[in-house]
Amino acid sequence: MKKDVKKVVLAYSGGLDTSIILKWLQDEYNCEVVTFTADIGQAEEIELARKKALDLGVKPENIFIEDLKEEFARDYIFPMFRANAIYEGEYLLGTSIARPLIAKKQAEIAKQVGADGVSHGATGKGNDQVRFELGYYAFNSDLKIIAPWREWDLNSREKLLAYAEKNGIDISKKKGKSPYSMDANLLHISYEGLVLEDPALKPEDDMWRWTVSPKDAPDESEIITIGYEKGDPVSINSKKMSPAELLAELNRLGAKHGIGRLDIAENRYVGMKSRGCYETPGGTIMLKAHRAIESITLDSGAAHLKDELMPRYAELIYNGYWWSSERVMLQAAIDKSQEHVNGEVKLELYKGNVIVLGRSSATDSLFDEAYSTFEEDNVYDQKDAQGFIKLHALRFIIASKNGRKF
Repeated sequence: MKKDVKKVVLAYSGGLDTSIILKWLQDEYNCEVVTFTADIGQAEEIELARKKALDLGVKPENIFIEDLKEEFARDYIFPMFRANAIYEGEYLLGTSIARPLIAKKQAEIAKQVGADGVSHGATGKGNDQVRFELGYYAFNSDLKIIAPWREWDLNSREKLLAYAEKNGIDISKKKGKSPYSMDANLLHISYEGLVLEDPALKPEDDMWRWTVSPKDAPDESEIITIGYEKGDPVSINSKKMSPAELLAELNRLGAKHGIGRLDIAENRYVGMKSRGCYETPGGTIMLKAHRAIESITLDSGAAHLKDELMPRYAELIYNGYWWSSERVMLQAAIDKSQEHVNGEVKLELYKGNVIVLGRSSATDSLFDEAYSTFEEDNVYDQKDAQGFIKLHALRFIIASKNGRKF
């Protein structure tokens, strides 16, 4: 296969691992390498990736850097949040949702430059290898996939550093860079490795990069109002924002108030358990707000069906099936449910907490005070409840008469 691959598009961050992969591809496959760096809000100096690629001999015309923040928020994060998607009850899928976009862009660039292969830096133990490669297959099944971690013998940090030093790859540590294995984008930042490999140990306080500790958050709370249109947040305190702008502002507010820290042990798709820590400040606020506006704009049947579908939908994203027909089918149902999810939610942010203060919809609220009031009303006959209850009790009545014991 190595002789067959002439040009490879590499998902390239500019970090140590992908810089080593770049050089390894040149040496082992003797192929031309095209680098693709996606700016999805990871808050790093993206242009450094260009310089590093040039230093490693990549032609200027083979270096692709794209600002995908708006597309990422609009077409991936927001549709996912319409579903209130959470994996295993806690994880807001920050890394999972980014991989389909990167894979799609890699396949598009491969077509543009006439590449016959694609490569990624995911290990053979994790979920990302599946997410990337299912995306490649979805868009061009003829592309040859190169996963160095499944091929090479550089299976330790020491071997990687020795390879980098031997080949003149910059191994200097960035100022303030965390020693943890991290992944960051507009939705979250994740941490793995070091003390986190023992699920009994507490994360180090200086590990967290985005949020202040809830203990150190401001003593005064902050009240905000999020406006919704068709299930998507469109404004904060009446100020209209683009999807990426809005999420970035919620990240700022959530981080300020210590919101969105998470420490979990999750079940990877490949079968093992993994312990990781996450910071998802804006997403944590969005989830709370979205459920609040849905509580008055969705009827019970739609709301309950969405809650039944959500775990399956979240699992599809976690396992890498964003481009599957079943995810697209579920998305259509979810998006249909959001046609009347319009209005505003008032929230209080305080020391790690997101507290709903109120929700309203001038056009689509199904909350009718005339029916739900505890005071006298002229629309609901309480005597009707007797027949309603007796009909639903019919199977219990028959079983009881038959001597059935429960």
